Amino acid sequence: MELNSHNKQEYPPMHTCEHILNQTMVRMFGCSRSMNAHIERKKSKCDYSLQEAPTAAQVLEVTHKVNEIIDQHVPVTIDFMSRQEAANIVDLTKLPADASEMLRIVRIGDYDACACIGQHVDNTAELGHFEIISHDYDGARWRVRFKLV
Repeated sequence: MELNSHNKQEYPPMHTCEHILNQTMVRMFGCSRSMNAHIERKKSKCDYSLQEAPTAAQVLEVTHKVNEIIDQHVPVTIDFMSRQEAANIVDLTKLPADASEMLRIVRIGDYDACACIGQHVDNTAELGHFEIISHDYDGARWRVRFKLV
């Protein structure tokens, strides 16, 4: 099986948390997964395309929902499938043009599934607690900075 190589080493807990945050944003706001992300061990950030800034209550709800999934100690599993099969369960619009025909799908229980070649934990019990450090809105993009404690 031939897969694309990966050019960076994420911190697996933070990268897994990014998947949960992305799915939470999709479910709460109907937006796409982050349009760009910078994932690091100490703090990370994700940008989302939103029509308006989330309210303070919505920001708290994002935090609550992400931690709710983490606290369920959900298994993180990996499946391999063809692009055609994957297209039925994940959004492939961000897939690079040179992506292999065989894709690696990372699942966080039944909460999230995403084509991803990064490193992840085996269970959300390994993540700790999600905290939003700060956030801002520029009229089209909501940037959220977060950490795990």
